[in-house]
Amino acid sequence: MERKEQPAEERERLRQKELKSNTAGSLQEGFNRAANGSLTDLAGDLGWKGIGVLITVFLIGYFIYQLLF
Repeated sequence: MERKEQPAEERERLRQKELKSNTAGSLQEGFNRAANGSLTDLAGDLGWKGIGVLITVFLIGYFIYQLLF
């Protein structure tokens, strides 16, 4: 029985395949990601709990801002 590939593993496999087939495009993409960051990478690294905490912190910060200003 074959092990089912996790979504993160599949994304990484597809990204590696794209890097090998399109080196010039991946170079520019690398520069852009380094300059701007990547929301996909952030969300993948944090997981659903981390995203929930991040949204909660943003909401609390917004409410405090609204109360003070």
